[in-house]
Amino acid sequence: MNKKKAIILDRDGTLIEDKNYAYKLEDFELLDGVIDGLKLLQNDFLFFIVTNQSGIGRGFYSIKDFQKFNNHLINVLKTQNIEIVKTYFCPHVKEDECKCRKPKTKFIDEIIKEFNIDIKKSWMIGDHPSDIQFGINAGCRTIFLTTGHGFEHLDDLKSLGIEPTIIQENFLKAVKDILEFP
Repeated sequence: MNKKKAIILDRDGTLIEDKNYAYKLEDFELLDGVIDGLKLLQNDFLFFIVTNQSGIGRGFYSIKDFQKFNNHLINVLKTQNIEIVKTYFCPHVKEDECKCRKPKTKFIDEIIKEFNIDIKKSWMIGDHPSDIQFGINAGCRTIFLTTGHGFEHLDDLKSLGIEPTIIQENFLKAVKDILEFP
């Protein structure tokens, strides 16, 4: 059976505006270029969301709040005929030292196994150094976006020695880089 390729997406700051613990529907705002970009990729890739949601662990919102907000995102994308195959989320704070928080690879390992993914031909897209380290740890290509909190973390990439495959200023430009990548 042929292995499939995946686009693994961070959520806040990558797909939607990161409004510091986005969980209220009135705070929902897709970033520019997300719909167009996903449409360009959908014939060649399966889409997954992997997101750290420490706001749950901090008590700012509940798992139910997260699911309601995330389902809204999934449904907005569905209206554009874009399918997110599955969403994985870590509800813990960093101090919990759980196995599911990015950059640990628990969720990406599950994606590879459950969906027969060729990780070397897949991409992780995110706006935090932990997103990029997550992709690197799993063996896929990575795109660091300067959307969301990305711009303020550019120096962190260097100081942490994290080297994304590509650094890009917005989602649509990132997608065009993926399509042109050898």
